[in-house]
Amino acid sequence: MTRHQKPSSSPTRRRVLQSGSLLLLLGVAEIARGATIVAVRVWPAPEYTRVTIESDGALAARQLFVPSPPRLAVDIEGIELNPALRELVAKVKSDDPFIAGVRVGQNAPNVVRLVLDLKQPARPQVFTLPPVAAYQHRLVFDLYPQQEIDPLEELIAQRLQDTQRQAGTAAAPAPDPLGELIARQMEHPRPVPGLPPATPVPPVIARATPTAPVAPGSPPPSSTRTDRLIIVAIDPGHGGEDPGATGVSGTREKDVVLRIAHLLRDRVNATTLNGNPMRAFLTRDADFFVPLNVRVEKARRVQADLFISIHADAFTTPAARGASVFALSQRGASSSAARWLANKENAADLIGGVNVAGVRDAHVQRAMLDMSTTAQINDSLKLGSSMLGQLGKFARLHKGEVEQAGFAVLKAPDIPSVLVETAFISNPEEEARLRDPAYQQQLADALMRGIAGYFSRNPPLARSRTL
Repeated sequence: MTRHQKPSSSPTRRRVLQSGSLLLLLGVAEIARGATIVAVRVWPAPEYTRVTIESDGALAARQLFVPSPPRLAVDIEGIELNPALRELVAKVKSDDPFIAGVRVGQNAPNVVRLVLDLKQPARPQVFTLPPVAAYQHRLVFDLYPQQEIDPLEELIAQRLQDTQRQAGTAAAPAPDPLGELIARQMEHPRPVPGLPPATPVPPVIARATPTAPVAPGSPPPSSTRTDRLIIVAIDPGHGGEDPGATGVSGTREKDVVLRIAHLLRDRVNATTLNGNPMRAFLTRDADFFVPLNVRVEKARRVQADLFISIHADAFTTPAARGASVFALSQRGASSSAARWLANKENAADLIGGVNVAGVRDAHVQRAMLDMSTTAQINDSLKLGSSMLGQLGKFARLHKGEVEQAGFAVLKAPDIPSVLVETAFISNPEEEARLRDPAYQQQLADALMRGIAGYFSRNPPLARSRTL
C-alpha cells in the first residue's frame, strides 16, 4: 500500500458504528415515546377519594394545590394525551364526595396537565407505586378531607339517631346511654388526625328516668337501660385497588366479604345482650382501600370489644375447600398453610397501595401493634372457637380447630381479634355458594351466633369510653 492510497474501511468497524447509531436512534425514540397510560380508576368514598393512573412505564409528576376555590393541578411528565386518560373525565360521578370535575389537556410536549376541581378543602397526597401483582406502574392521588372523620363521633351519631327513632315511637323517651359522652364531645376538641391511641376519660353513667315514689313493701322498679355499649368492629378484607382473591367465574373477594359484613352489621345492631345494646363498626363500608394498620387503629379508636376480619381466599389448587378461623400467634404459624395465608394477607398493603412517605410513624405504629398480649390471644381463641362451632353446623370446615399465624390485621393488643375465611373462592362450588344471597345470610347468622356465644361465657368488662 502506498502513501496515496486510502486504507479500506474495516467491515467489523463499520458494523459496530452502524449498530451504535441504530441503538442511539432507538434510545431517542424510546425517550420521545415515554410511558403510555393503560388504565384510569376512581374510588370515591366518604373517608377519601383515590384516583389511580396506571401506565406501562414510571411517571413523574409535579402538583400544586390551590385552596380557593379548592383544586389540585398535576403536571404528568413523559406522556401524551390519549383516549385512556380522557376517560378520567367521565369516570368522576356526581355523588363523589370530593371531586366536582376533572379537566385534562396537553400542557406542553410530553406533559399532560390534570386539574381536579374539588367540592371541599382537602389534603391531597400524590405518590407513585411500582409494579406489583396484576398492576403496572401507578400514579396515585389520594384526596383526604381537611378535617378527618372521627370514627367514634360517627358511631355516636348513629347510636343517637337510633335512640331518637326509638324515642319517637315510645310513650316516655328513655335517656340515651351515650348522652353524657356526646355532651362531653361538645366540650372538647376533636382528636388530632392520625387515629392515635385515645386518652381515657371517666366512664359514662346512664341516668335513670325520674319515677314516682315507690310505696313501702313494693318491689323496686326494674331498669332496662345500661351504660355499656358493646362495640363489634367488622373488617371486610381488601377493597378498592386491592380486589383480593378472584374466583373462576370472576367473583371478587372484596365484593363478597363486604356484603357479608353488611349483613352481620345489621344483625349486631339489632341485638341486645343482657340489656347491653350492641353496635357494629365497619372498617370500610364501601369499595375503597384501607391499609392494614389503619383497620386496627380504627377498631382501637372506637374501643371495640371484638374485631372480626372477613375474607374468602384462594389457594393454588381449586380442590382446597372449607371455612377457617384464625387467631394471632406469637410463636409462629400453627401450620404451613396458615403461614402461607398470613404472608399473603399481609401483602395487601403492597397491592392496595400505601403512601410510605406519608406514614411517618409507621414503624412506631407497627411496634405498638406488635405488643399483643397472651390474654388477648387466649380470648381470640375462645371467640374463634365459638364462631367455628357455628360455621360447622352448615358449612364444611377446612380444619376443626382455630388456627394461628402472624396476621398483621389481628395485632390489636387489647381487642380479641379473629380472621374468618368464609370459604375458598378458588373452589368453583364454594364460589357459587358465596355468590348466593341465602348462603351469605347463613354465614352472617352463624357469625352473629358465634359472637353471642362468646359473650355468654365471657361478658364484656366495664370500661371507659373515650373521645
